[in-house]
Amino acid sequence: MATVTLEVVNDGNIEPCRHLCNELMAYQQSKAKLLPEIFDQMNFDTRMVLSYKQAIASHVVVARDKNNVPVGYVFSTIENVFYKDSHIPEWASSISSGEILGFYPKWDNLPAKTGCVNNLYLRKAYQRMGLGKKLMDMSMEWFSTFSDINLVFVYISNGNDSAINFYKKYGFSNSHEVFGGFIHALYKRFK
Repeated sequence: MATVTLEVVNDGNIEPCRHLCNELMAYQQSKAKLLPEIFDQMNFDTRMVLSYKQAIASHVVVARDKNNVPVGYVFSTIENVFYKDSHIPEWASSISSGEILGFYPKWDNLPAKTGCVNNLYLRKAYQRMGLGKKLMDMSMEWFSTFSDINLVFVYISNGNDSAINFYKKYGFSNSHEVFGGFIHALYKRFK
């Protein structure tokens, strides 16, 4: 098994995730059955940097190989529900108009803040080594440090069924479709 270290980003420098995030966007585009061209507008700057800046709190863990090269990461946030629900990202503005459910479901008991696993990505050579589980465990442990967070969402791009299956192994359940099915939302309650 390859030697990999996991490093929590404490200094706000998420730049080591740039190439990995862009690889993830390209992968999602390759899997998309619905509107793959939307991914042309998605990259590290338009997705990860904006989410990182807008979050109440952020947690990034970078997986590095023996040469200190980033090979994967998990990016999680604490977010205000009301901001995300009313906000349509620039990349989504070209998706059909009309009644489209946004990032959060219209539940009566939806809290004001939730957790979100924004991205979890490992390069192919580092998959199936238990690293995804370690990254996910670190993310869930981070969420548990917030006494007022008991709901976590994850958003999976259409066509990425393997990611849906991965998150369901961690107790996530189907929630709703976002932007007319472009994204599938899953959720998990805990505490």
